[in-house]
Amino acid sequence: MHHAIRKARTSDIPALARIRAAVRENVLSDPSKVPTTAYQTFIDRSAIWVWEEDGRVLGFCAADPGDGTIWALFVDPAEEGRGIARHLLPCALEDLKRAGWTEAHLMTDVGSRAERFYATGGWTAVGLSQPGVCLFRKALR
Repeated sequence: MHHAIRKARTSDIPALARIRAAVRENVLSDPSKVPTTAYQTFIDRSAIWVWEEDGRVLGFCAADPGDGTIWALFVDPAEEGRGIARHLLPCALEDLKRAGWTEAHLMTDVGSRAERFYATGGWTAVGLSQPGVCLFRKALR
């Protein structure tokens, strides 16, 4: 299988939305909170990286260079456990570093696999941003 990590294109939006809607954890209570225009905004900022394999997008990571956050990191549930997220995240962190940030932030559900992923990946839990949502930070070197 051939794979590539590349910047997202407008034509990727249906795949990004499909992956975001398919996740088993960090499920959006209201999918309209992430409209197509949100993906396009990040694409226009050149801020979404995708993992493409044999012509299919299997995961993506988006950084917000405006506020120093990781906005999204999602992998198709059928492809989890292959290291896709671990390859995508450094690309987005590098974008934040290039934008001048010295620290990255993100939020994820307490008790989720994502919380464990970040905790074991060098991120520091700094508290709750709201009930049930853990706030993490990571120094960018």
